Amino acid sequence: MAKATHREVEIKLRITDLPALVKGLRRIGARSRGRVLEQNTLYDTPEATLRGSGRLLRLRLETPAPAGQRAFGACRGVLTSKAPPSWRTRRTHSFRYKERLERELRVHAPAHWPQKLRALGLKPTFCYDKFRTTYRLRNSPLHLDLDETPVGIFLELEGRPEEIDRAARALGFAPRDYIRGTYWDVYVAECRRRGRTPRNMVFRG
Repeated sequence: MAKATHREVEIKLRITDLPALVKGLRRIGARSRGRVLEQNTLYDTPEATLRGSGRLLRLRLETPAPAGQRAFGACRGVLTSKAPPSWRTRRTHSFRYKERLERELRVHAPAHWPQKLRALGLKPTFCYDKFRTTYRLRNSPLHLDLDETPVGIFLELEGRPEEIDRAARALGFAPRDYIRGTYWDVYVAECRRRGRTPRNMVFRG
């Protein structure tokens, strides 16, 4: 069943001291709700119609990953579409945060979905992996997601702007530390820094 369209307001924070960050999360009362390996693939038309209009279609496969760099167990599939809100309907008019309209659909037999999407004329354009540990604060809708990626570790904060600012400040970050870009943006910037050609941000190479 598809979830209703909702507004996603979020930022990323680059983490350089993971033990200190985890200690900080515990200090503010955040509790882990598990760790998964996420394998994400973006799809688009051959003419890049979605990207050209600021939209996104993503197939995400999630596999439980309790510890280490391996994942085991049943795979869960989620199809996500995102689109930019109009200026008039934005929840916040600050450029401090990334804001998108998002809709998710839990898919069955996720291994068959790449073929289904190709049959619709869509093709994979970018793949990216991450180990995600989900944290939540008691009595707060704020999402705190710790992502281990091939190009570094990041903490995503998603929720109301005031909640994002409060949690970031409690963890020792300031608005100047906020990253509004996507993981594609982060990956391309890292490839430029290393003098590499961007391909896919995956653990296997």
